[in-house]
Amino acid sequence: MSVAKLITKNFRNLDGLSIDFHPQLNFIVGDNGSGKSSLLEALFFLGHGKSFRTSKVDSLACHETESFVVSVKDSNERQLGLSRNINSGLTTIKIDGQRYSRLSVLAKNIAIQIVTPESFKLFFGGPKERRRFIDLGMFHVKHDFSTLWKSFNRVLKQRNACIRLDNITSNVNNNSMLSYWTEQFCQLSIEVSALRAAYVSEIILELNCWLAILLPSLDERVTVQYLQGWPQKKSLIDVLISNQEREASFGYSLYGAHKFDVKFLLDNKTIETQLSRGQQKLFLLALTFAQANFIARVKLVKPILLIDDIGAELDINSRTALSKAIEKLDCQVIITAIESSVLQPFLGVCDDRKHSMFHVKHGKVSEIYPDDSECNKSEKAMNVE
Repeated sequence: MSVAKLITKNFRNLDGLSIDFHPQLNFIVGDNGSGKSSLLEALFFLGHGKSFRTSKVDSLACHETESFVVSVKDSNERQLGLSRNINSGLTTIKIDGQRYSRLSVLAKNIAIQIVTPESFKLFFGGPKERRRFIDLGMFHVKHDFSTLWKSFNRVLKQRNACIRLDNITSNVNNNSMLSYWTEQFCQLSIEVSALRAAYVSEIILELNCWLAILLPSLDERVTVQYLQGWPQKKSLIDVLISNQEREASFGYSLYGAHKFDVKFLLDNKTIETQLSRGQQKLFLLALTFAQANFIARVKLVKPILLIDDIGAELDINSRTALSKAIEKLDCQVIITAIESSVLQPFLGVCDDRKHSMFHVKHGKVSEIYPDDSECNKSEKAMNVE
């Protein structure tokens, strides 16, 4: 699927926005602070129920407004919407007019992938960021993962509570409870780890294809290491038994599926220490393309790919390689840029590639149309209240 129309009300500075997207390729140009990233944020929010820019949902509303709305009509004529009342804290989810209570319902109907300047946290933000990236893809393609992960987290909380209680007072009943939850914890950890390991293996195959386009000189030197959350050659129960005192001193589970990590290596050294900033961004794009393509193939729902500030970190050669990669993607792509000149590798000179281009200024959006005779651009105001 693709987003045919985006409508916002009181969202950031995009009040009363209605914009029709091209089903394949879209470019959004505007100065810093104009609202172009907010436009991507609205789409991301609808797909994830949260922002990629802030953890404070209420800050997404326009100044001094009590609510905001984001909705889209997709290429299948389905209407998906999400509204938030600031005063009550109530979030309303609607699909074709029917109300739902869980944000996960939206995520099952629209798959949003994004690359922003903050995406470098995948390398520098520690294992938590890499776990979030992998589990996002797992949610879409491993149908049992969501339920299994909820069960695991419930057991993890119970086990941690037993560890803390045992640290305060030692009694037979608590020891028995800890043993019970440890057994459940080990079983679920093994199941979660097996699902993740299979997913990572499949992503690696996809990643190699995109690295061959975006970083051809490095693709054969890149390896991906999956760390399950406890020593590979030891059983989890043995690891937990031998670390009982350490866990008691920390007050929580030190090993298990919640501690997994994925390391991206170049010549057996971490990517972030070997690649330039521009190469790191190309690697991030290759990884995102791999996940998007895999989701589309398995879920049979085409993800929507958002790329914020395409000009940052990427020179003309990198953007040319990226344009070739995007040509091979079978999904909708929405790209922002500060200057339209950085989009030249994607557009060519008066090329006829199917795409739409928009200009954003003070939260108002205009579509840019090419002049066939002189390859100049004119603007036509869109429907903005």
